[in-house]
Amino acid sequence: MSVLKWITVALCVLQGGYMLVDGMRALMTGQYITPGSGEHAGQLGPWARLVERVGLPAESTPMKLIFVALGAAWLAAGVGVAAEAAWSFAAGLALAVATLWYLVPGTVIAVLVAVLLLVRAGR
Repeated sequence: MSVLKWITVALCVLQGGYMLVDGMRALMTGQYITPGSGEHAGQLGPWARLVERVGLPAESTPMKLIFVALGAAWLAAGVGVAAEAAWSFAAGLALAVATLWYLVPGTVIAVLVAVLLLVRAGR
């Protein structure tokens, strides 16, 4: 069992789990998870400004559904990587590219997953 494989799985589960929970919470309560205190209390991350620049309001139902769908897809990709399914490489890379807009932590995780998938594929 490759350490890189399990790091990839963990990152997929982290990304997918958070996006799924955040999206579901936003659909149910109307609000995403935001910092409760500090300078950025109650504010969405930089991703919100990015998606709004392309015309998709961050607080809209379609955006919340995108979070849910991407979260579920990331979790499925994690299962695929763990099971070494043939489709998991392409799915993981596609999700990594599709999630680059999720600025800062999501972008970092997406890049790490893409790199780890490419390194594993190059073996």
